[in-house]
Amino acid sequence: MIRRATSKPVDNGEDLVQPVFQDKEVQMQKVVEHIQKIGFLTPEKCLAEVSWFYNTLGIEDIFFLNESVETIAEFVMSTYAAKILSFTGGKKQLQISLEHETEYGAIFLADSPPGLSVETGPQIEQKIDRNYLDKHGSDLYRVETYRSRGVSDKGEEINLRCYFVEHCKFAPDCSTDPMETDIKKIGSKNFLERASANTLQVYENLIKKAVNRTGPVIDQIEVEATGERRLIIAYRHKETHSFFSALSDLYHFYDCYSTKKYVEHFSNGMAVISIYLQQLQESKKLNMSLAIYQIMKEVSLVYLLPTSPLQPLFLQKVWSAQEAAYAYSAWKFVEHFLNRLGLEYVVLSKLLDQNNDAHAGLLSKIKTRLRTDTFHSSEILKILTKYPELVRVLFSNFASMHHVSHGSVGLTNSKRTLSTQRFESMANYSPQEILDLIKYTTANQNELKVFEAILTFNQHILKTNFFQPTKVAISYRLDPKFLNPVEYPQEVYGMFFVIGSEFRGFHVRFADVARGGIRIVRSVNADVYQRNTISLFDENYNLALTQQRKNKDIPEGGSKGTILLDVDAQDKSDVAFRKYVDGVLDLLLVGASPGIKETIVDKYGKEEILFFGPDEGTAHLMDWASNHARKRNAPFWKAFTTGKSPEFGGIPHDRYGMTTRSVHQYVLGIMNKLGLKEEECTKFQTGGPDGDLGSNEILISNDKTVAIVDGSGVLYDPAGIHRQELTRLARARKMINNFDTSLLSPQGYRVLVEEKNVNLPDGTLVESGMQFRNEFHLNQSTSATFLVPCGGRPEAVNLNNIDRMFDKDGNPRFKYIVEGANLFITQQARLSLEAKGITLYKDASANKGGVTSSSLEVFAALALNDTEFQEHMCVKGDVVPKFYADYVAEVQQIIERNAANEFECIHREHVRTGLPRSTLSDHISIKIVQLAAEIEKSPLWDNEELRELIFDEYTPNVLLDLLDLKTIAQRVPDSYLRAIFGAFLSSRYVYQYGMDASPFTFFEYMQGYLARKRQQRH
Repeated sequence: MIRRATSKPVDNGEDLVQPVFQDKEVQMQKVVEHIQKIGFLTPEKCLAEVSWFYNTLGIEDIFFLNESVETIAEFVMSTYAAKILSFTGGKKQLQISLEHETEYGAIFLADSPPGLSVETGPQIEQKIDRNYLDKHGSDLYRVETYRSRGVSDKGEEINLRCYFVEHCKFAPDCSTDPMETDIKKIGSKNFLERASANTLQVYENLIKKAVNRTGPVIDQIEVEATGERRLIIAYRHKETHSFFSALSDLYHFYDCYSTKKYVEHFSNGMAVISIYLQQLQESKKLNMSLAIYQIMKEVSLVYLLPTSPLQPLFLQKVWSAQEAAYAYSAWKFVEHFLNRLGLEYVVLSKLLDQNNDAHAGLLSKIKTRLRTDTFHSSEILKILTKYPELVRVLFSNFASMHHVSHGSVGLTNSKRTLSTQRFESMANYSPQEILDLIKYTTANQNELKVFEAILTFNQHILKTNFFQPTKVAISYRLDPKFLNPVEYPQEVYGMFFVIGSEFRGFHVRFADVARGGIRIVRSVNADVYQRNTISLFDENYNLALTQQRKNKDIPEGGSKGTILLDVDAQDKSDVAFRKYVDGVLDLLLVGASPGIKETIVDKYGKEEILFFGPDEGTAHLMDWASNHARKRNAPFWKAFTTGKSPEFGGIPHDRYGMTTRSVHQYVLGIMNKLGLKEEECTKFQTGGPDGDLGSNEILISNDKTVAIVDGSGVLYDPAGIHRQELTRLARARKMINNFDTSLLSPQGYRVLVEEKNVNLPDGTLVESGMQFRNEFHLNQSTSATFLVPCGGRPEAVNLNNIDRMFDKDGNPRFKYIVEGANLFITQQARLSLEAKGITLYKDASANKGGVTSSSLEVFAALALNDTEFQEHMCVKGDVVPKFYADYVAEVQQIIERNAANEFECIHREHVRTGLPRSTLSDHISIKIVQLAAEIEKSPLWDNEELRELIFDEYTPNVLLDLLDLKTIAQRVPDSYLRAIFGAFLSSRYVYQYGMDASPFTFFEYMQGYLARKRQQRH
């Protein structure tokens, strides 16, 4: 049947042209007839119920226009049943909750008291979020929802809300370009057919702004005819979840309710929500304008944290959105940093000898057990929710230091917003008074420790974007002095803590000028997630410390970033990374856009520049991060990330084998010292032909590789794996599940992770391919001359499994180990292996080639201006600038030279002192880093001739051919130049004179260095 609808004039501010259903009376009669056929109601009662449903409940015409006679009849009968249930249950008010879902969408009808969020009941908006709006892929839905006011049989007012969910229908030629902003090219047919001209213009203008932002863009319009305030929010729909329902909770907190709402999805990935708001007549808030202003400021908070276990206290209006978000941050901080080891552990660690394998293993187990058992996340959460007023006091203390209205001198005071009034209403306690209040209020030591940790959190926040109007993650720059020196003996220079709805993450650095990769940490299930949560900061700290020791040849100190994906957000790694980066940039850049990015309170007081690099799960995002920094007007955008694609001026480590060139120098160094021939040596390699290190190790080497372990499984052949086939896979970057197994010898085999109950050539039964892969490096039936880890999880070899690095007769399975993968072997395990006769060179020395390449990539980006950078460092298609090719070749030479220098130094010191190479590696790194810091601050820096000699020798020749030293010095930040000066001098000196170098030998070195350079000049 064709239903006739006409359009009535669009009211001021209406989003869509609202249809008038001309056949409504005809349809109503058909509904009456349909119900009468059922025979449940008398004709009189049937007519009365249908008439009441059509004419008294106030339901919009669009409902009747879109639904069939059968569906409407079902709804009428359901409301009648609700009346009976209400009567028999003694309920004073009629409760209605109806829904009808099909493959094309859904309709929901329910009573909805204005301005009220409920924790129980049908939860319709949460259901719409979950089943429709948060769906990914091609199934996109739009929503229209209207509030109506009807009257019950008893004459009581009924507030109903009707939701219409409809599948979006896009034209075949619609644009999926994420940067497309033409509303006609990205809008669904459903939307374009009914949108008013004003709506098309408003939505398009907002989308134009939103495509260049990482978070939501908000606008508001006052509707003169009704006094409503219309909020319009544009955002990328895949970058949040539960947003539609969370917005309702937000405006309900400020005594507002919606009369109508619209959600539109667009083919370019954008979404727009339009909400018409009114304020409850009984509201105690000052006025509508203040409420709307506060809602707009807090939209980004519910965007980045739409749901959490703390939500009930927000819904009950015990906490504001800001207080709930702060409580969430505090919860996560406590989870990571509450001192869980205690005095007993400190005493025990002093009594035991950590150089003793058994003692170190015992301490490690105790540490893990204490962290796992003492304070579980759920226990911390329970304590926080038990004392909501304490949390409010602590939030007020936090806000008093970081809300811009309380900020440092020279900052313009913000308006007295509702949130300002709320936290200013709290007593202004001093830290000591807060501590006294905590002690008085809490019931036991565990509760006391939790709140003491939150107070510690407040006292060590140097700056935060918490009060920024727009943000996609909450970020904190922390003063790391709160870290327990027993657990973290090496002092951290700076740290960031970042929280989003899909993740939490850290960034740790050990020097002002520092660089390191950003790593995604995944969890295959809840148990692994719990373990990853416990170890996250330790892993970050240790990776950054390894980077610090690895970065001895370069100006940047060591840093690292980790991003732990929430257990239900394992598919959101790209979204999490983008939010993490934007959150960090909020704290590096001075806000200069009122209402978007404003000035924040900065208790650190100094400019900071971070340099990010690729790591697990982030290599493909380096271009985006650099470009995003450029869009945000970061002056350091060219150098912000390394590992970019050549089109963005990057030098990919994998393409040019930068890390492998360093690792392989150590393999060659061992062979040269011992007179070994590479082609006669066997090698066991973790990390396969699909990875950076793994593929390049295969391509650069000429040994007899007997084992490869990668993500797909195990490949083993004692006769030597077919070199040509391995090379084919390495060039194609394919895992060993693509290996042609017909090329294996009779003793060779391949076991994939998904396989079960596999019989090996020697008759061994492999029950689980996954477990076999995970433990194959410990398989005592295998051996090789070299073990070269090029991939694998940290601590794959530790004191608990080290005995399996030896065969059943106690002989080492590997004579030489060159650790390419970071932290593959624990330090205690390294020392134990060396004590038992294995030659081992650890990661911090062996795999530093990548960091050297990245450092010189940064140097070029800082030295060249934008025009020069585009011309000389950016590859355009197949056209590689000559400067770029020459620069890359020179970087490769520098990597090999630096690796050879350090290898010789470690070897020489080992022969001289007998100390383990793993210990010497650390000692040499520490000595170089410490000496570099002293040189930077010494009067040597004031020697202009020396500075010029150092910069001339450090700078690649191809760059000196393009720019003179004076120009380079003017462009590169002073802190970076000082770091070059210190790192270059200290590394060259230590490599030449070794560990026992004295002040006299340094003086002798400097005299000789200056004399040599002067002679070369003349």
